[in-house]
Amino acid sequence: MLRKNRPEFAIGGEPLGKIRGHDRELYLDVERPYPPMLRIPPYPASLETRKEVEKHINELLDMDVIRKIGHNEIVEITTPVLITWHDGKSRLCGDFRALNNEQKLTGTLYQGYFMP
Repeated sequence: MLRKNRPEFAIGGEPLGKIRGHDRELYLDVERPYPPMLRIPPYPASLETRKEVEKHINELLDMDVIRKIGHNEIVEITTPVLITWHDGKSRLCGDFRALNNEQKLTGTLYQGYFMP
C-alpha cells in the first residue's frame, strides 16, 4: 500500500513523511494544568543520545510532521525516548504511558490511535 501510494506518504527522497490531504486534530480530555502524574521530567541521556534526539526532531520539523511550540506553550505530556538498534540506526518515540494511564483512570481513553 505504501509503495502504491508513495506520493501521499513521502516527500522528495525521504522514506516517509506527513500524510498530505488528511489533516487530523488530536484533542485531549486532560485540562491544564496537567495532573502531576503527567509532568514527567526527561529521562537522563548522554550527550550522544541528546544529539541523536535533536537530529530526529530536526528531521521531523523539516518534513513538517511536527511543529515548534512557542515559549509560552507548555507541553509536558510525553518524554522523548530514543530506540537504537544493533546496526546503529535509531528511532524517536514518545513515552505516552502516563497519559494513557490518566485517560484510563478518567474513562476517556479512545481506543483508536492515529499515530504510532
